[in-house]
Amino acid sequence: MFYTIPTLMTLARIVAIPLIIGVYYLPMAQENRNLVATSMFVLFAFTDWLDGYLARKLNQTSAFGAFLDPVADKFLVCAALLMLVEMHRVHVLVALVIIGREIAISALREWMAQLGAGKSVAVHMVGKLKTTVQMVAIPFLLFDGMLFNLIDTRQWGEVLILLATLLTIWSMVYYIRKALPEIRARVK
Repeated sequence: MFYTIPTLMTLARIVAIPLIIGVYYLPMAQENRNLVATSMFVLFAFTDWLDGYLARKLNQTSAFGAFLDPVADKFLVCAALLMLVEMHRVHVLVALVIIGREIAISALREWMAQLGAGKSVAVHMVGKLKTTVQMVAIPFLLFDGMLFNLIDTRQWGEVLILLATLLTIWSMVYYIRKALPEIRARVK
């Protein structure tokens, strides 16, 4: 069950990272780079939903897929954030908060799983909301222009990435609070 369609889609998200970054080093107009990188990010972000759907629909769920899926998402988001910092479209503090939370909560989940208390830090709606806002903010910031001559994606992206940062902090606090009783019980 290693080479299933859902697993290959997840792996494609990881492979896409240098391709998306590489777009910004191509000899073309900045607007074209923005459009291509945004399109690629949206396409590969969509595979996050699609691979999960297909895994369930085709009965191709696996422990490896369950492990790899969030890793691929975090790589994709972190790489995009670092590019946005490099292009001065996201403040480095915002990127540090978001990336730092991903590392901290991943470590917390691993620790809780080792303690047999993984369910205490299972994915919650606030984490899903945080991810959704990030996945909308990032393409807006990558595009960095007027969409349909109506929407200033830089302005909306900046608002959304700040909202994502607040949701990031909220979700981190939520998961830590959920884990604290188990941590206290084990540390004594």
